[in-house]
Amino acid sequence: MYISIRRYKTNRGAELTRKVQEEFVALISKASGFVAYYGIEAGADVWASVSIFDTQAQAEESNRLAADWVKKSVASLVSGAPEVTAGNVVAHKTR
Repeated sequence: MYISIRRYKTNRGAELTRKVQEEFVALISKASGFVAYYGIEAGADVWASVSIFDTQAQAEESNRLAADWVKKSVASLVSGAPEVTAGNVVAHKTR
């Protein structure tokens, strides 16, 4: 598995959350290799997401998908480009 974490600056986190729930979740969940998606209201004007995909290429494509969606749908809600952290899952446990 491969994870991509995108961290955005916003002063309108609740509105961003609403748009993500209404539009982006359905979009990303149809992407090839999709495993899971999480949105996080992190406080202090930070909104982050965690996307999990089967492969690195699929996770990288999700970053392109997210960038396009942000540009078209919520550009006025975020400041600048997101900080992206990505990598191969090296430790994992679920309930």
